[in-house]
Amino acid sequence: MTDALELGKRGEALAWNFLRKRGCSILEKNFRTRFGEIDVIAQREGTVIFIEVKTRRNENFGAPSEAVDWRKRQRLARAAEAFLQTRNLEDRPTRFDILSVIWDGAGEPQFSILEDAFSLEEA
Repeated sequence: MTDALELGKRGEALAWNFLRKRGCSILEKNFRTRFGEIDVIAQREGTVIFIEVKTRRNENFGAPSEAVDWRKRQRLARAAEAFLQTRNLEDRPTRFDILSVIWDGAGEPQFSILEDAFSLEEA
């Protein structure tokens, strides 16, 4: 596994713990469809939250959330629709969050969450 993939997987594991501490229950991790993958699907107060986790060692090349472009948003929206249909949850409120994790492999990670980053209609 490459260093970038290892960092990403570790970032996702850190994200799961962060989300649980914020009161989210994790419904699914790494949900895959033909449209793409959703890193984390959580639920909080009746809202289904689709979360893209971006992990970086630093912000030298910009914030991790900047890596979620319109193409990625479209793929996430299609995958989210597939999840909602397969779980019969189309009537539930939803949102898309981007969770940025800055972690150099030592010390404490820094988390920044962009809640409601976009909607199904916007994607």
